[in-house]
Parts: sequence; C-alpha cells; structure tokens
Amino acid sequence: MLVQPGERVVSLVDEIAATRAGTGGPGALLGEFRRAVVLVPRMGGDRLLTRSFGGVRWILAFTDEAALARFARESGGAPDEPWEYVAVLGARLLDAVVPALDGTTGVAVDVADEEGSMLFPPVPGIVPDEVAVGSTAEGEGA
Repeated sequence: MLVQPGERVVSLVDEIAATRAGTGGPGALLGEFRRAVVLVPRMGGDRLLTRSFGGVRWILAFTDEAALARFARESGGAPDEPWEYVAVLGARLLDAVVPALDGTTGVAVDVADEEGSMLFPPVPGIVPDEVAVGSTAEGEGA
C-alpha cells in the first residue's frame, strides 16, 4: 500500500489536541504518530532538520505543509523560499532514523504551533531500547 503525505494526519492532530487537553492517552497518541505520515525538512543532501535542546537532538517533523510553513516563517525564512522535505511514517522515524543517528535523539512535532506541538522523547516504549535513555540496553555491547 502506498502512503501519501497527509494521510492520517487529522487523527494525529486530533490525538495531540486530546493529549494536551488531558483527555487523550499516551498509547493512542504514540499509535497515531507511528501511523501518520509526517514531513521532515532536509538540510542539504540527506541530512534532516534537527535542533538540540536539553542534551537531546530533536528531529523536527510537521503534520502538513502549513505547519512547516509556520515554522519556516518563525525561523526567518523568506515567504517564497521553498523548503525541501521528505514524507515519512512516524514509525520509520522512531524505529529506523533515530537509531541511525549519533547521540540521544527524539522527534518534535509541529514545534511552531504553541498549542499543537508534541514531543516524542528518546525513552523506552517510544524509541528502540538500544537507543533509549534509561533503558537497560543503553550502553551494552560497547
């Protein structure tokens, strides 16, 4: 089955809103993120846009082009300047991309939307145990 950008995004946005309102559940939120196609800006070549905060590298992901455009504006981007991005399943970000990056990495969704942003931190149950902070697998095999 081919996944198109924007599929299931409404459910992810709704689940983020419910979680922020205190009526959603963490399992439902994570499930919707894993099934959602999100947009991740590329910064030259194959590098994904990330920001560091609190000792964690955050992959910036957006639920749609409008959310990405709001971020671009707030970041000082020109209104007509195109941003290159990839559309990727949330599950792929958590299960394949995060483990492939050096350092502690999580995913931040819609960071320019004060009332609609959400963090998926690098902890057990969200990212694979071998790269999760506080996991018993952390540091094994070194």
